[in-house]
Amino acid sequence: MRYEDFIKLNYVPENDLICEYYLETKEDFKKAAGGVAAESSIGTWDPDLTTMKPEIEKIAAKVFEIRGNRIKIAYPLDLFEMDNVSQILSSVAGNVFGMSIVENLRLLDIVFPEEMLKKYRGPKFGISGIRRFLKIKDRPLVGTIVKPKLGLNAEEQSEVAYKTWRGGIDLVKDDENLTDMSFNRFEDRVSKVLEMKDRAEEETGEKKGYMPNITAPYKEMERRAEIVENLGGKYIMVDILTTGWSAFEEISKYTKLAIHGHRAMHGAFTRNKKHGITMLVIAKFARLIGTDQLHTGGVIGKMEGEKNEVIEINSSLRSGNMKKTFPVASGGLYPGCVEKLIEILGKDIVIQAGGGVHAHPMGSERGAMAMRQAVEGVMKGYSLKEYAEDHEELKKAIERWGVVE
Repeated sequence: MRYEDFIKLNYVPENDLICEYYLETKEDFKKAAGGVAAESSIGTWDPDLTTMKPEIEKIAAKVFEIRGNRIKIAYPLDLFEMDNVSQILSSVAGNVFGMSIVENLRLLDIVFPEEMLKKYRGPKFGISGIRRFLKIKDRPLVGTIVKPKLGLNAEEQSEVAYKTWRGGIDLVKDDENLTDMSFNRFEDRVSKVLEMKDRAEEETGEKKGYMPNITAPYKEMERRAEIVENLGGKYIMVDILTTGWSAFEEISKYTKLAIHGHRAMHGAFTRNKKHGITMLVIAKFARLIGTDQLHTGGVIGKMEGEKNEVIEINSSLRSGNMKKTFPVASGGLYPGCVEKLIEILGKDIVIQAGGGVHAHPMGSERGAMAMRQAVEGVMKGYSLKEYAEDHEELKKAIERWGVVE
């Protein structure tokens, strides 16, 4: 089969996996589009394969739509080991990105057929389960990351976490590169932080969550998840991309704990708008495997992420029959962002601030109070500036960072 033979514009997909790509080429566009379908399914550069048989041609991928630089390809399910994300991605996002006929290629979206979805259980808890655990019905969750991201010992980190919980933070997490450091051993940190979590719960009467980063080679992740569970923790955090899809699939099946998915390294795939993979695709796979919470971009703040793109990702995580994944807005956020964030992204989000809590002029506990006040004020129908009139911590935060209009 020549590359052009993979163009089937009259084909109507039924039970196929559908991928949408953005494609640029300096050669014939249809030939390049067919090349993507060929090389991601059964084809190769030389069409005269003596091993090609008619029954094999039946499972070829088909380019069934071309709109400008966008193409849609239908993949018959026989091409996939359906419960193996690594194999699926090796097909639809594998060698095709390195083809010489392709100048730029970006996997924009993926749609899983029902038959494939049945192979995955998705999040164990999802939005509804996490809300039940924390006893928070309808407001955004408020989270923080202990800062500085590296350098504090276990005792110091537990004190910082305790202060933010006392100030009103719901969830505290490790940062993406804090695992088992010489100055902050994993088991010591988890033990001390969970002890302070229990103390904060007793003092505030609220449920709190701690998400220790268990990212490591797979067997070590198992061991660390067991440590967290044995110490009474309810959450773990995994750097899903640097860990790898197969290891992430396994830890999701293994653990009984809620999983907070960190997207560290995603920018290497998602940042170039003409080449790579979108965060939407990564988010869909992460939910499929079992991520209960996932960083999706904050629209506002220090991390790249266009408004419409983040809205689409969040909507995807909260739609369909599978349990819904909690989108996490983070990256350079502070109390003055809260009103705009809720307006854009709704209330089913985790608003996570690191520097926006710990750089508060009155300290971490008051910084936590300011974040919580911002959320409560907006949920009560006040503007941030109005609510700050009677809330000193929020007022100080606004004086420092302002309000996003």
